[in-house]
Amino acid sequence: MNIVDLLPAILAVIVGLVVLVWSADKFVDGAVGVAKFCGMSTLLIGMVIVGFGTSAPEMVVSALSAVQGNPQLALGNAYGSNIANIALILGVTALISPILVQRSVLKKDLPLLIGVTVLSILLLLDGDVSRLDGVVFLAVFFGVMGFNIWKEKKSANKATEPAEAGELAEVSESAEKPMSLGKSIFWLVLGMGLLVASSRALVWGAVDIAHSLGVSDLLIGLTIVAIGTSLPELASSIAAARKGEDDLAVGNIIGSNLFNTLMVVGIAASISPMNQIDGEVLYRDMPLMGILTLSLLVLGFRRKGDGRINRVAGIVLLLVYVAYLTILGLKTTGVL
Repeated sequence: MNIVDLLPAILAVIVGLVVLVWSADKFVDGAVGVAKFCGMSTLLIGMVIVGFGTSAPEMVVSALSAVQGNPQLALGNAYGSNIANIALILGVTALISPILVQRSVLKKDLPLLIGVTVLSILLLLDGDVSRLDGVVFLAVFFGVMGFNIWKEKKSANKATEPAEAGELAEVSESAEKPMSLGKSIFWLVLGMGLLVASSRALVWGAVDIAHSLGVSDLLIGLTIVAIGTSLPELASSIAAARKGEDDLAVGNIIGSNLFNTLMVVGIAASISPMNQIDGEVLYRDMPLMGILTLSLLVLGFRRKGDGRINRVAGIVLLLVYVAYLTILGLKTTGVL
């Protein structure tokens, strides 16, 4: 294949990368604007809106794979994305800009994610994910999200009750004028759509170029596609961290992993139960996902005050992801 035939793929990679970076910036601006207007924390916005938006492709893949009679694809997609979210995305983000982790996240939100991860491991220990298991996953998801939204609104109401009118006026005058709600929603929706579309264009172009160079489908799936499906989370997390919106970056990962563990697997199992799950998922992928989730609590823990995932921790997370991909590659090529 000559260079002319590769021009569309090369153009898709270049344009996809440019649009990905630009849309991530606008997406974060819109999310922060909506959070401020609604009186909600950027952490919750990251968990609910950003987490949902960046996990939307995984949910679509989950539903389609289940309908087509291959629900275990959703399981690999969900757990693979969770591993990439922590080891790759938080690793890269922390390497670029150390991430501040609020103490409330270490005490409440991360333990919640750990609990959900433990629940998924326990339900999968029998080697099956029944339709009932799927319903349990979905019920837990809606319960967790509903509780978080209720708790956030309750906290916001308590915070505004004691304030005097003069105090509120003084704060509003001194504060920087926020983006309007309409403009925030516009950038949020547009940024989310372009994030997904540009990441897909980038993956398509990269796969086409790799094929022309003789790279195998297996290696492409383990590298380009695996990383490509996590590009929305990666771009939005880096953009949030660089803008000082660490809560949004952390909330994005927590929310995305909650969506993947509960919604993605729950949707697939509810449509088509998963029987005889591959043993490697149980003994390799799930334990790594659990260890990485627990590591967030360990890496971010401080005796006093907020925690921080620094550059050293980012390097460690990236090395773990590289080692994971290496093991996958050696396993599939028969070396291990």
